[in-house]
Amino acid sequence: MRAIGIILAGGNNTRMQELSYKRAISAMPIAGSYRAIDFALSSMSNSHIQRVAVLTQYNSRSLNEHLSSSKWWDFGRKQGGLFVFTPTITMDNSFWYRGTADAIAQNLNFLKSSHEPYVVIASGDCVYKLDFNKVLEYHISKKADITVVTKELGPEEDATRFGVVSTDENGRITDFEEKPLVSKTNLVSTGIYVIRRRQLIELLERSAAEERHDFVRDILIRYKDVKHIYSYEMDTYWSNISMVDTYYKTNMDFLNKGIRDYFFKEYPDVYSKIDDNPPAKYNPEAVVKNSLISSGCILNGVVENSVLFKKVYVGNHCTIKNSIILNDVHIGDNTYIENCIIESRDSIKANSTFIGEPGKVKVVVEKDERYGM
Repeated sequence: MRAIGIILAGGNNTRMQELSYKRAISAMPIAGSYRAIDFALSSMSNSHIQRVAVLTQYNSRSLNEHLSSSKWWDFGRKQGGLFVFTPTITMDNSFWYRGTADAIAQNLNFLKSSHEPYVVIASGDCVYKLDFNKVLEYHISKKADITVVTKELGPEEDATRFGVVSTDENGRITDFEEKPLVSKTNLVSTGIYVIRRRQLIELLERSAAEERHDFVRDILIRYKDVKHIYSYEMDTYWSNISMVDTYYKTNMDFLNKGIRDYFFKEYPDVYSKIDDNPPAKYNPEAVVKNSLISSGCILNGVVENSVLFKKVYVGNHCTIKNSIILNDVHIGDNTYIENCIIESRDSIKANSTFIGEPGKVKVVVEKDERYGM
């Protein structure tokens, strides 16, 4: 593909509560065996983008470890590769990334040293599959300066969490409001953009000179009446996980056979870093209904409508319902968990009870006695 990729994975927000205290949002576990960033990386790999930069900043340790090798996503290592860029103090700059545009601008050499004519920019906190070749074809056919990938949300979803887009009959964006108080439409930006590389360099240099640092506010919204900015609407699954409730819902969506088959059985595949864990073990007292159980788990109790990530131990006479148990959790005997997210590397003491309110998931963070944490 005639494009390079940039994934913005350095942001932080408080809407993830305790879940973002020790990891970047892009490193959040998804569907038992994946991280959120795997979906953007896999879409780029499957679209034959061979040169990809990931811009990390906040709590980036686990994310950087996950990205330690490009082989898991099969990026070209001689004619491309996977590059991880963190903020760097130089003679000219001593700032952290001050916004999405500033993050790319601080790594402008990556753009200038590339030869591909186009750039695909994506955020690392969304779950989807997308053929970027089709987006690029649309971008070229419309003679667009910038193409924004959009998604029509359902009537029950809150569009005010996103950038809300209005278009004319040709698909050109006529209005773009970032997180408005009241949404005029349910068409929202997915945080995925296609732009010509040279034009991106020009816009970033101009924004940096004017001390403007946000890609949406200082480029998309500022130039919407000057540049030809078009909308490419997705018609497949897309979810943003930047809130506890949406993170919970996204994982629960994978208990739906149609969505599970779309990601796991339909071409193209989703790739991730592989751990050499043994298969899950179901002991005689284990009862599992409509759940995802990952490798390395040992089950002795009842698990219903739940997602268990890697290396979870469920003790005797335990019941887990409608919950997400993150990696490496030890659950003691006679424990009852419902409507909860259990943080990774927790130790849940025997005879414990955690129940979230209906419609409001409970995040549980316990001291891990095995690791002295």
